[in-house]
This record gives sequence, structure tokens and C-alpha cells, in this order.
Amino acid sequence: MQFHISGYSTGDPLEQPAAGYGVDRPEELPDTMDVLVVGCGPAGSIAAAQLSQFPNVNTRLIDQRPHRLELANADGVHSRTMETFQAFGFAHEIFAEAHEITDMAFWVPDPQNPENIMREVSTAELGPEYSEWPMMLITQVRIIDHFNRFMRNSPTRMKPDYGWEFVDLEVAPESAKEEYPVTVTLRRNGGPEDGKERQVKAKYVVGADGAKSKVRKSLGYRLRGNQANHAWGVMDVFADTDFPDVRKKCTIKGHSGRSILLIPREGGFLVRYYVDLGEVAEDDNHAVRETPLQTVIDTANEIMHPYSIDVKNVVWNTIYEVGHRVSDHFDDRDSTYTDGDHPRVFIAGDACHTHSAKAGQGMNVSMQDGFNLGWKLGHVVSGNSPDELLRTYAEERKDIAHRLIEFDKEWSTLMATPADQLPDPQTVRRFYNKTAEFNAGYLTEYEPSMLTTSDEHQGLATGYPLGRRFRSEMCGRVCDLVHTHIGHEHTADGRYRIYVFADAEMPGESERLNAWADWAHEHLDSSLFDVKVIFQQHYRAFDMRHVHPAFKPRVGDFQLLNMENAWGTLEDVDIFETRGISRDGAVVVVRPDQYVAGIFPLDQTDELAEFLGRTFNDVKAKASAVKA
Repeated sequence: MQFHISGYSTGDPLEQPAAGYGVDRPEELPDTMDVLVVGCGPAGSIAAAQLSQFPNVNTRLIDQRPHRLELANADGVHSRTMETFQAFGFAHEIFAEAHEITDMAFWVPDPQNPENIMREVSTAELGPEYSEWPMMLITQVRIIDHFNRFMRNSPTRMKPDYGWEFVDLEVAPESAKEEYPVTVTLRRNGGPEDGKERQVKAKYVVGADGAKSKVRKSLGYRLRGNQANHAWGVMDVFADTDFPDVRKKCTIKGHSGRSILLIPREGGFLVRYYVDLGEVAEDDNHAVRETPLQTVIDTANEIMHPYSIDVKNVVWNTIYEVGHRVSDHFDDRDSTYTDGDHPRVFIAGDACHTHSAKAGQGMNVSMQDGFNLGWKLGHVVSGNSPDELLRTYAEERKDIAHRLIEFDKEWSTLMATPADQLPDPQTVRRFYNKTAEFNAGYLTEYEPSMLTTSDEHQGLATGYPLGRRFRSEMCGRVCDLVHTHIGHEHTADGRYRIYVFADAEMPGESERLNAWADWAHEHLDSSLFDVKVIFQQHYRAFDMRHVHPAFKPRVGDFQLLNMENAWGTLEDVDIFETRGISRDGAVVVVRPDQYVAGIFPLDQTDELAEFLGRTFNDVKAKASAVKA
């Protein structure tokens, strides 16, 4: 963590200096704003948190609740999401508070006594070779609290505006060229003005207002897909039990054909049970949702025999029917209520895709929606990037949503299939192990586009597949000799990261690296790009005198040198080996949302400039000036 950049202070080091719209930020919702985010759930919160790092973007986050969210149903945090939390500075706090999942236990009917269950096997979750972070379990409420703190400490001093219900919106014709083309009707929820309507204007609107999204409906879109005829009872409980794996994540298939997904929660005592309530008749008309809680508890005890649970307290419970649905579109370009090719309204999270809760995907995928969109809006509104950048949100995230739905259909079907109807007792476990990387979020892969290059130079860095998330690795920081994960230096400040892997020459002696650094010093603005260098030599074999000024940018009011952007290899970890980096060097470009955007040779700065110029007007202008 870097602070004291522009002077000494004994206050909270997480609190950044106020700037832009954060200076004298009005408490009341203004009449006009750049971005209006509707919904304080995971997708809306992370989008707003990312936008809070853009001081000159006036963003407001509204929610129809009159107060902070106090109870929520999402709780699974996959390791890819923990990497995201690292960028926002609170992964270590989630790790300390949440329940860590190391294994998944599979329970099946005992062949010798089918009325009883037995542990078939306990299989390990993905290990540190995939990520330095494990899977965690913690309520969505605490995660949103952390995003709210991040916003509050940001330059924009952002915080949610509670008690505003979205009613409708209207987008002005593109030909009108209005500065704030989206007119939004809101209604006060709670307080002395309860029920009073008001209109505000925005340049962009993000609908992160859940599966019943009014923003989606205002565009004339629907969630399309299948509503499976199967119901589950869910309960968060404090209960006495003799079940030995109550603090492990478990699937339990009973002799009746029904099953339980058991999720141990944070704190050491709270447990969530997803209890299979069986098939639902097509003419049920949601009557199953009236199933008494005691029926859910009794069904759980039947499935778990000879073990039992004695429920002492119920924190939360519900009945739901599995559904797998995706919105027609993810932005307003195809809406019959708008015109033009430039998107102004977006939907994210449950507003555009819904699925079962049993794979723990809803909150995780929703946050990646918001992260993907947030930095793009920030750069377009700030004037850093062309409007075309915003089209990539729908193009990238809709494909991910469809892949998620297909995975979830298979997993939900297996969970609902009686043990005696499966091909063999190991079917569920095999599917779980086979899809573990996808479930953890590692296999998200963005196709070549204005944001992702072709695989022409993939061979220079085989451990960083293009379009996939950047995997961190341990290196030795040169300036202070600290061992650190280089990926942990990637903070959610909206900047691209450019990792320059040096060739084999001694630091300071490589003509190719020095030529690249001279170019970068001239063409890459440090407010848009955080440029780092990793040498092949041991980190103690040289010092910062051998590092080019391009990797020592001047920062803060005093324009001091930032010395923390140069690394070397460790005795027992050589990142060039572990990540398949060419000994001739390579340049790896990483987007603000931690996905690998491009790989380039050290001596092809023209190609790099052309690629970055697609996204950043400044780079394009400088490259054009050189050619002229």
C-alpha cells in the first residue's frame, strides 16, 4: 500500500484525497449526473466502486431500500472473486472474517443400509497452483459494506443514495445531441416525502436492480429461458447436529432420491442448507413457495439419516424454483424505445441472467459484470476513450452469461437426480472436479476484439492466456527487497497494467529494453498506465540505479519517484519459468478488470501503440503525431 504521497497524515491511509466531484459532494441527489447506477447489490456496488476512482465522473448509486442492506442470500465467494477483492483492497479482511473452504465432501446412500448416508469421499478444492486465494463463504452484506467503504474513501467520496425507487426512463433521440439524454423518473421510498416522484437526467444508466429489474423492463426486454419444475428450500440456521461434516461444504444424497447442499457459513456456527423439495407440478402456480419451514427441516432430517439437525434459530429462509434465464440484450441498442448505435443504458447481474444458487455463481458473475462495465464508463465519460468502448460490455458479458447457464443446468440437474438414477455413484463428484476451474471463475475468456489481441504472440507468455485473468506470482521487489505478489500491486484505480518482462541482458544494459522504456516514457501517461518491469536476474543482484526512469514515475504534489515498479526473480520462484515467459522478453498488457488484453515483443512498440490507441485517445493521438 502506498500513501503519504503528497504529505504526511495520521488519518486513515485508505482515505484518498478528495478531488473532482468529491470536493463538496452534495448530500442530495442532483438533477443531472454522468452515471446513475440503480441497485446497491453486488453488480451495482462494484460498478459504482470502480467509478468512484474517476474524480471527474459524477456518479450516483441509488437503491429503493430506505437503508443499508441488512440481510441477503448470496454467500459463496470464489477465488477469482477474492482476486478482485484484492484489487479493491479488502481481500485480506474477507479472508479473516469468512469461512474458508478447503474440501467438498460427497455423501451418498450406504449400499449396506440405504436408509443411512455415508461419506463417499472428500475432495480438495483447487489449490494454490491455481490462485493464492481460496474459496470463501461470507454474507453478501459484508461484501457490500466493504465496497461502500471503498467508495467513501475514494476521491469522489461516493456513498449510496437510499430510498429512491426507479420508476421508468426515456432516452432522447441521438439526433437531439442532448448532454444528458436519459431522463429517469424516481419515486421516494420512506421519509417525509414517501411516494413523491422526481425526474433526474443522466448520460448513462446502469440497471443492477435484480431479477425483477425495472430498468430492463423499461427497455422492453425480458429474461428468456426455462423455469425448471423443481423446488428447493433454503435456510440459514443455528442448529445442534451430530453430522460430522457440518463445517465442510457437502452434497448429501439420501435414499429418498432427494439431496442437500450444505454450506458452512462464517463465524463457526451458522450453516446454510439447500434442501431438495422434489418435482413441482406444471399447474402448481408457485404454491410450493408456501411450503412450511418445518417441512423443510423434516425433509433435511430424512435425507441426513442416521444423522439429524435440531434447529435452534432460523436467520433466513425461502423456497425457490430453479430457473435459467438470460435477458434479450445487455444494453439499449436493440430496444424499440431507443435509437442510435451508442449505448446509454446497461443492465448487469441478476437483471440480465438468473440461475440456481447451488453453484454459488450469482454474486460472483454479477460482480464481474459490474467490474467490466465500471472502468469502461469511467474512461469514456472522462474523455479518455472513444464511445465504441462501451459496446464491448454487452459483447463480452452476454457470452459469459450463456456459458454460465449451460454449466448451471448440468449441475442443477445432477443435484436433483436421485442417486439410484445416476450412471454411477461418482457422477456428481466427477462433474464437480471436471468443472472446478470454470466454477471458480478461471475459464472466463474474452474473444479477440478492440480490447483483446489475437494469439499471434501468445508463445511469448504461455502462462498468460489472452482474454483470461492475469495470474499473480511471487517476485522480489528491488527497491526494498520485499517478496510480494506482483498481481497484488494491481489496484482498482481504472488504469491498465503493463508488465514488461526484460530480456536476459543485465539490468540497465539491454538496448531493446531501454529503447522500449524510452518509447513508453514518451507515450504512456502514468494516469492511464501503470508500467512495471520484471528482470530475469535475482532481485538482489542489482539495485534501482540500473532501472530506467520509465519504471520510476514521478507522483504526488512533490513529484517524488515511485520506486516500487521493478522486480527480480526469487531463489525458489522464477516467474519466467512458472508463467512461460520468453527469455527474449515480452510485454503483457492487462486491463483494469485484471484480464490479459495483449502480448507483444519488446521491439514492436508500433504494434503496441496501435492496439492501445484503439482504447485510449491520448495514445492514438501521440502515435499519429509520430507518423506525421
